[in-house]
Amino acid sequence: MARPDLDNDVRKLSVLVVDDHDVVHWGFRLMLTQQPWVERCLSARTGDEALALAERYSPHVALVDLFIGDESGPEVCARLRERSPETRVLLISGAGRISPQAARTAGASGFVSKDWPAADIARAVRMVGLGMTIFRPSEQPSGVPLSDRERQVLDLISSGATNREIAGSLHLSPHTIKEHTSALYRKLRARNRAEAVQRAQRLGLLG
Repeated sequence: MARPDLDNDVRKLSVLVVDDHDVVHWGFRLMLTQQPWVERCLSARTGDEALALAERYSPHVALVDLFIGDESGPEVCARLRERSPETRVLLISGAGRISPQAARTAGASGFVSKDWPAADIARAVRMVGLGMTIFRPSEQPSGVPLSDRERQVLDLISSGATNREIAGSLHLSPHTIKEHTSALYRKLRARNRAEAVQRAQRLGLLG
């Protein structure tokens, strides 16, 4: 896609930042309020706060973290799009990834990583706010960074196998499987098997 001529576009945008991490939240707001094209920068730390602000102010674009506490960013995205159709959503994450297909299904117009330079993130916010999409074709739907063994364990969990059955299948001890399972829960921010599988599916980690 050709780069748009953003330098000559004088449209002002209102932006909603949805993130539950204080430092990240503050950093995004500081960065965005310094942009000459940002007319208003709203902030929310929960899905409900985001919905209330979207209904009241109809921001042009919402920058939504992939994980907001126990909430799913894609789910918040879908709810935002339902309540405020004119608000376009840009998903963002530090550790996680989401496939372009899953992001589009949730109603998002793009996905960016927190590892990107601030100027690139700001540009992506502006492009989405102006009606464009941001999906890097080179990015794979890799989800959260999982080891090969963790992916094997995740696949077996999704099939309904118990820890003992997984241990037998992978020729590992039940204790080792328990450690891998705990690591999966932590990375997926899940509290149990069902939630882990649900979030893995949403992130494109499972077929």
